[in-house]
Amino acid sequence: MTRWSDHTGDLIPRPEQTPSALRAALAVVAPERLPEMDASQRAAVTEAIEQSGITPLRMFLIQWAAVIEIERFPDTARELRRVEYLARIAEDPEESRRYVQAAGDIIRAAHGAVGLSSRVTRVDTSSR
Repeated sequence: MTRWSDHTGDLIPRPEQTPSALRAALAVVAPERLPEMDASQRAAVTEAIEQSGITPLRMFLIQWAAVIEIERFPDTARELRRVEYLARIAEDPEESRRYVQAAGDIIRAAHGAVGLSSRVTRVDTSSR
């Protein structure tokens, strides 16, 4: 019998990029993040209404699709948490930069896997 923590492949198939499919997937791979997702969705709806546009809603879907893409692979999620932690505690700025770069690589790969190029990710996140 495979223990959950021994699983190195994907836990679930990649969900569709709809709010309900993403929420259902998150409930499996990272249920502790559901309140965060709900708050993010409310903020995206509010921002979309204020802007009279759908861009905030699309960015919400992309953001959470990428989060789920990482969490679907326990080894990847564990590595992301490890390098984020090491970046925070590194005493040497260069060492911290290396860990931040590693975290960024994981996040960019997740965005690429769900259909968003790193160029678009950089442009959209810098405008926040």
